[in-house]
Amino acid sequence: MQKNKAHILVVDDDNRIRELIKEYLSDNDFIVSTAVDAENAKIKLEQIKFDLVVLDVMMPGQSGFELTKEIKKNIDMPVILLTAKGEAENRVKGLELGADDYLGKPFEPKELLLRIKNILSKISIIDTSKINLIGKAKVNLNKMSIQLNKKVNKINNAEKKVLLEMLSNPGKTYTRMQIGKISGISQERSIDVMITRLRQKIELDPKNPKYLQTIRGSGYVLWIE
Repeated sequence: MQKNKAHILVVDDDNRIRELIKEYLSDNDFIVSTAVDAENAKIKLEQIKFDLVVLDVMMPGQSGFELTKEIKKNIDMPVILLTAKGEAENRVKGLELGADDYLGKPFEPKELLLRIKNILSKISIIDTSKINLIGKAKVNLNKMSIQLNKKVNKINNAEKKVLLEMLSNPGKTYTRMQIGKISGISQERSIDVMITRLRQKIELDPKNPKYLQTIRGSGYVLWIE
């Protein structure tokens, strides 16, 4: 993937619209993949980490509403819904399912582009070449290490992925399922062990964490001063 370019997944069963969106977004410096339906989209979502999904509501098989609900349950990723239905109740339904924005067909490609840029501009981008501070811990994602006081600990690839995600979204709570998706770890117990290891590398008092905290019944959150 080309560095610093957002990767968009466009899901629509209409070949003309799908290719029009792909061409327009590609011309505006995005990397674009496409899918013809929800099943095809889910295969690609398992293989690639996208920055945003543009998703048609009315598709054969699983609808865009149903796929939105599934995406938001398993992956932390913005979703823009496209539909020919402009009724308020459909817009509300999409937003209630977690969609980040809603655009009725027909639409101007430029409007879609502006909505995508607006959503992505709200997501922090972490510079992995710089030292990121979590309290007194110095996190170097490039060297995959964390220095706390004078002690330097290495982190593995799964820990790096989780830190990158949480550093990009401080204060956001992640469920175990979401952390498992980010890290590639499926067992809940293994996820808890990984969080414990990260606390030992980040926190001055790992048993009473100040930064990488547990939100009871919800998951984990990273706070940055």
